[in-house]
Amino acid sequence: MRALRALKLTSSALLTTTRANPHLLLPSRLFAAADPQTDLTTAAATDDDTDRTPTTSDFDSSQFSLPHDPVTSNSSRNPMWDAAYRARADEALFGERKAIKKLMEEEEERERATRLVRALLQAALEPPDDAEEEEDMVVKEEDQKSLSVGIIGAPNAGKSSLTNFMVGSKVAAVSRKTNTTTHEVLGVMTKENTQICFFDTPGLMIGHHGYPYRTDVRVRVDSAWSSIELYDMLIVIFDVHRHLTVPDTRVTKLIKRLGAEVHPKQKRLLCMNKVDLVEDKKDLLKVAKEFEDLPGYERYFMISGLKGSGVKDLLQYLMDQAVKRPWDEDPTIMSEEIMKSIALEVVREKMLNHIHQEIPYVIEHRLMDWKELRDGSLRVEQHFITPKQSQRQILVGKNGSKIGRIGIEANQELRSIFKREVHLILQVRVTKKKSA
Repeated sequence: MRALRALKLTSSALLTTTRANPHLLLPSRLFAAADPQTDLTTAAATDDDTDRTPTTSDFDSSQFSLPHDPVTSNSSRNPMWDAAYRARADEALFGERKAIKKLMEEEEERERATRLVRALLQAALEPPDDAEEEEDMVVKEEDQKSLSVGIIGAPNAGKSSLTNFMVGSKVAAVSRKTNTTTHEVLGVMTKENTQICFFDTPGLMIGHHGYPYRTDVRVRVDSAWSSIELYDMLIVIFDVHRHLTVPDTRVTKLIKRLGAEVHPKQKRLLCMNKVDLVEDKKDLLKVAKEFEDLPGYERYFMISGLKGSGVKDLLQYLMDQAVKRPWDEDPTIMSEEIMKSIALEVVREKMLNHIHQEIPYVIEHRLMDWKELRDGSLRVEQHFITPKQSQRQILVGKNGSKIGRIGIEANQELRSIFKREVHLILQVRVTKKKSA
């Protein structure tokens, strides 16, 4: 009852106020929301109808008209000053300040440049950081170890590919054609205190009569046979994939002859090359068993000279066999003779890739000029000498297209090997006929 009396008094007072000031009237929903007592009373009176009454929001801006806000308005206002006058005023007020700032920036730039020059000069005068490491890399002559290794085998057995992989650079021509190597090629590998010299030789054969097979390059082959005894270690290599598919009795005779007896001053190794081409690896064991009774071979290796499979074990074995003696070649500088040999081999390889049949084997290839120019580049001139004019036309090609492709490919590879500019000059000549 006390609450009811208080409500009546409040209602009568509010009614009197609104009559005196009618503009204070507010929307009924806002008034109801702001009066907690009215809410409680209304909630108590309509408790039973709660589920049937729709829910309304406490505030909905669409029910009110908001006053205009100049801050959020998108209307643009034009400036009240003249742009040219403002520019003159800025120049008068801040011109001196900008000039001072510019002078300070220039002074800072000069100071930074001075510090940079001093730092570069100091760094140039100081010894390099790796000077001590270079001194440690120098191997004393009494600690040096070396080994000479001859690589022999039938033509196209993979001797040149193995030599290039061992050395880590192109030193011998590689081609699918037989008798690609026409003379002994030297490749040098230096690791830690050990230097190994690899000698890639022309392909050898044993004829059906049991003696060295005579071919069109018999003089070079004879030279290879005579140099066998000069190496510290001999690697006899053969194509195991071809031996399994199309066995050649001449290759088998060569392997058996070189491994027939133990050499008193030379260790010999038998390498089965191109194992990556053999699908069934069990066949490799059959080949190994075929030659296991040969006493002349110290070890047997299964390798892939092109892919590098098994070459790491072979190289480690060779390093273990090195003997204490001074190195034959300077490991830091590529000698001119080796560079000349590489230049001939690279050009010959490209020629073999573009010229076919018997023509490559009757062409004489000569190095005519080798000169290092003042700018550090190399001028290399090589001549191809053909027996007939028709062979010269084939080698040159239409409008010089074939010899041009040979020269471009060889020049690019020589630049990559020598790490310098190379001016390669190729000339094709015909052999002069001897007068009667």
